[in-house]
Amino acid sequence: MKLWWVGIVISLVFSKWVNGFVEHSLNETELSFLEAYGESKVGANYLMVGLTLIPGAAAKRAVCLDGTLPGYHLHRGYGLGANSWLIQLEGGGWCNSIRNCVYRKTTRRGSSRFMEKNIAFTGILSNKAEENPGFSLKLNANLSKTILASTFFWFCVDPHLIIYGIADFFNWNRVKLRYCDGASFTGDGEDKARQLQFRGQRIWLSAMEDLKSKGMRYAKQGVQHNLPRFCTNHLDPTSCFFPQNLIANIQTPLFILNAAYDSWQIQSSLAPASADPAGFWHECRLNHAKCTPSQINFLQGFRNQMLNAVKRFSMSNKNGLFINSCFAHCQTERQDTWFADNSPVIGKKAIAIAVGDWYFDRTSVKAVDCPYPCDNSCHNLVFQRAN
Repeated sequence: MKLWWVGIVISLVFSKWVNGFVEHSLNETELSFLEAYGESKVGANYLMVGLTLIPGAAAKRAVCLDGTLPGYHLHRGYGLGANSWLIQLEGGGWCNSIRNCVYRKTTRRGSSRFMEKNIAFTGILSNKAEENPGFSLKLNANLSKTILASTFFWFCVDPHLIIYGIADFFNWNRVKLRYCDGASFTGDGEDKARQLQFRGQRIWLSAMEDLKSKGMRYAKQGVQHNLPRFCTNHLDPTSCFFPQNLIANIQTPLFILNAAYDSWQIQSSLAPASADPAGFWHECRLNHAKCTPSQINFLQGFRNQMLNAVKRFSMSNKNGLFINSCFAHCQTERQDTWFADNSPVIGKKAIAIAVGDWYFDRTSVKAVDCPYPCDNSCHNLVFQRAN
């Protein structure tokens, strides 16, 4: 079995501006706006999937920050994908202070009361074969028999001509698990005085149990997540939450998709406003084109450290990589970055095709982009301050 973590935050079309950000108050909670922006721009032709609350969660105290029921969006698979499941864990950063967590209770990141009742399934969640990952025409006039497999669909034009294309995930059971616990589906505690419930671990277990009752127990493609002992035996549990301390020892085949200059990490980890009182990084954080040569050099160092961290991991034939030199933050859920005419590419290969090639063992995928600014296919995030 292969494991591929689907992080869910948004990469936007190059040259589009994200309005409404007050830069000085930017933190983990406000950064979830990246996802809201993407959802507000969906077109009428996209599949809209309703929110399902988990009815048995309350009895297990598996609740959001404000005590409301957690939920997910599920679109059923069919045909050859009927027993394959893709679980997408919604992102949105952590609330890292009591004030932050109390505020989050009034948003979709802390309460199902404020969650969208219907969301668009695009990118890796799309139900269209031509979008997930794409329809790649191939002609074979010599093929005398049709072969059905989970990686192909086909239709006949005449008895001697077969046209078929790659169709990897569109007919799987696809789930988006909503994120409302403030700590990435971990933790089990509460703050009674502020009426905060930190029940991420219970939410995770409750959601998995509910999905198993709906058929996931028969999944042919599935995984189980836990904190590995090979890490906790020599590091504290907090350190074992971070991938650089884990990936070298993970035995399950793993695919890493990440931007070399991750916008969320730049905003919240490398140069947060709290660590930059003089505002030296202000313009660079909003727009990479305004970074000074020294700042770009610093970001190149960040990229190099990440590549060094995955060097041992990438040597394994079972693992896959797609690290492009974009100022983005995950690129799976939006159709324009997952698979479209102008999607980001490395070596002419879009993200969706790279993931499918790796998962279905069509070819090895070790795609690492050249350093910024060589890649002109990126959909870079650019921010501007609210007026």
